[in-house]
Amino acid sequence: MNVITSFKEKKRDKQIKYERSVLKDLSIKMLKERVQHFFGGSRISASLVMNKGIEEACYDVALEAYLLGAKLSKFGYYGESIDEVRKRCYKEEKHLIDTLYNFLLYWGHGEEGIMSESLYYSCEGYVDIWWREGFDKGQRRLKLRLH
Repeated sequence: MNVITSFKEKKRDKQIKYERSVLKDLSIKMLKERVQHFFGGSRISASLVMNKGIEEACYDVALEAYLLGAKLSKFGYYGESIDEVRKRCYKEEKHLIDTLYNFLLYWGHGEEGIMSESLYYSCEGYVDIWWREGFDKGQRRLKLRLH
């Protein structure tokens, strides 16, 4: 007797397998360095990043942005420009930026004041660099036929 599986289960299994293979290229050291690079400069952010929970939230957002870029890299591989691909995931990327920004504002207890705009740009740059990293790694995997 055969086991009946749905297409949703198969699709989810395939997605998990792909995400695991893509995430093998990342290291905790790289995540930690990028968090320090983007959020270690300002006084408020530096004190926040010392908190392990906030650092882990930054890691979560980085991984989500990385996986989003990797997932959409197939469109770049088949000829779309990076700007066209970015338009496809604008809402998801904006959600990641806003989530990280609001999380940092909440845990900063509103102490940022006029620095909150620069904090937003830091969050935007942080998500952008991880998205591009995932996009590049995804395209590289497609070119090497590792998908």
